Amino acid sequence: MRTILLTILLCCVFPVSAGGTLKAVMSNDQTPLIQSHRINVVINNGFARTEVEQVFSNPNEHAIEAIYAVPVPQSAALSELSIFLGDMELQGEVLERDKAEELYQKEREQGRDAGIASKDAFDTFHFRVSPVPSMGESRFRYVYYQPIDIDTSVGRYVYPLEEGGTDEVAEQFWTRNEHVSGVFEFDLLIKSSWPISSIRIPGFSDAVQSKGNDGSHHIQIKRSEHDLTSDIVVYYQLEENLPSRVEFLAYRPEASADGTFMMVVTPGLDLKELNQGADYVFVLDYSGSMQDKLSTMQRGIEQTLGKMNSNDRFRIVRFGNQASELIGWTQASPKQIESAMSRLSKSSTIGGTNIYEGLSMGLEKLDQDRVTSLILVTDGVANVGLVEPQAFHQLMTTVDIRVFGFLMGNNSNWPLMRTITQASGGFYKGVSNSDDIVGQVLLAKSKITHECLHDASLEIKGINTYGVNNEFLNKVYRGQQLVFFGRYTKPGQARISLKARLSGADKTYQTEFDFPEVAVDHPELERLWALMRIEHAEDMHNAGLMDEAESESLVKALGLEFQLVTDETSMVVMGDDQFEQYGIDRNNRNRVMLERQAQLTRSQAPIVSPRVDRKKPMFDLPAPSLGGGALDPIHLLLAVVLALGVFIHLRQKS
Repeated sequence: MRTILLTILLCCVFPVSAGGTLKAVMSNDQTPLIQSHRINVVINNGFARTEVEQVFSNPNEHAIEAIYAVPVPQSAALSELSIFLGDMELQGEVLERDKAEELYQKEREQGRDAGIASKDAFDTFHFRVSPVPSMGESRFRYVYYQPIDIDTSVGRYVYPLEEGGTDEVAEQFWTRNEHVSGVFEFDLLIKSSWPISSIRIPGFSDAVQSKGNDGSHHIQIKRSEHDLTSDIVVYYQLEENLPSRVEFLAYRPEASADGTFMMVVTPGLDLKELNQGADYVFVLDYSGSMQDKLSTMQRGIEQTLGKMNSNDRFRIVRFGNQASELIGWTQASPKQIESAMSRLSKSSTIGGTNIYEGLSMGLEKLDQDRVTSLILVTDGVANVGLVEPQAFHQLMTTVDIRVFGFLMGNNSNWPLMRTITQASGGFYKGVSNSDDIVGQVLLAKSKITHECLHDASLEIKGINTYGVNNEFLNKVYRGQQLVFFGRYTKPGQARISLKARLSGADKTYQTEFDFPEVAVDHPELERLWALMRIEHAEDMHNAGLMDEAESESLVKALGLEFQLVTDETSMVVMGDDQFEQYGIDRNNRNRVMLERQAQLTRSQAPIVSPRVDRKKPMFDLPAPSLGGGALDPIHLLLAVVLALGVFIHLRQKS
């Protein structure tokens, strides 16, 4: 498995469409133009704040509605939407989805300035702004938060723009303009209490990096025009031999209120490498949307099999409308690999995306005496056969096998993949075309080729907590950082225990620290906690442990209380007088004021380490890292050149 994931991911790069302004195909209007697009990101010890400001212009001789679509970032809490009228800012409020739509349409019909942000299932945020005046401009901005974890001492931030190209119906309805005709700016500030050894932004050689006196790192990209066709991916690697640790942030505005916390556990574990022969089941997507990259994927599998050990075995299942076994269990010898590839090269796409049948067939014929991993590679959304998440959860609980999912593109079904991997104790990765594929594989490889903690559970004693996301913990892999959100009712000293089994022996890792009585520096944690509970409700429903009505009710309640755009809520923007006329409280405006003040205070303060287990470390060993300067520019350049050479060679052969 040392190079299996590398070749698979490398050879699944494919052309996609991009985010941008939309216009109905049959409309006679010209598509709104993007005059400027500015992104401002701050990563500060555990979570990122992303602010996007965009200016539209209307080339038509009458006022229009501008529609902008962008992929939903993974675990993103959309918290602000504003429209600017000169220097005046109109801010949005989150309401029930139908109510927000009704008010937006009323304001739009009256010709008053209005906007709305809504979420289209799991994959797209839609923003609508009206009116954009004839031959005039309209400026709007939105803000979202998301947790950032460190994987094997490497952080990764993605600003998503690419779409997966899997929604043919939408593509037939909309035309798209992704060109920024004016200024494009990307500004990212990383404030880390741990030293950063190197930073990389693949595909942006014009990125300017600088380091502040406080140890912060600043990245800027500025262009006079730009196409919104590629994700922006930023890697940053922490120095080697940093301590394993427990880090803690809290928000409790006053002694009478419940507190909210984020706890990040970076384990230092003695996880040995697995060197014995293993079995690998490849479940590959051969649906119609794979047509343009099918030959490349087939060549990639050939390279993958050629790098397996002779005592490994492989099996290949493909799926489209139906699943079929292309290759039964086969020893990874050169002769057998050549025979397998001869058959694989004759395969073609086969319609829709029947992931369930592909997984079902992949789980057949397992040898209980051998360690088996299932590698699912797909760019699509389940649309044939069984598509209910509960069915996938039940399927994955019938056998003891780890599923490692690789999702290609930003339109993939994240909630479904969470259901599959959580039930199996595996993990999933999103892969952007802008990723350093080599680096992504190095991060994944060390997890699959090393021992992991089994039956892991988190306990917090000494204080009363609730709403902690530890239900699906199960297994802990090498380099994996554990991010927990929760709430607490009273302050005091807490005893934190991570219990698990390693090589058949019980293990307990413990530490103690205080939950504060008052903490006002991070009000954004409330939204992040609420988003985690929303995802948990979705996961519980997908696993058949919560009925649909209860899940929808909980999602709606959390969205309204903590002002988040969800499947059940939308954010509508109007003038202050209109909110007052409709009797709508300014809950989000009040939250935004608190958050902006806290952000201003933090920006003027020195970087403070959130580590809380210095006196009583939870782990004895240092935090794992890739080693060898994995993000060192010279080493990465060589790796990328080699990878690119393989990719070009495969493309030429195909």
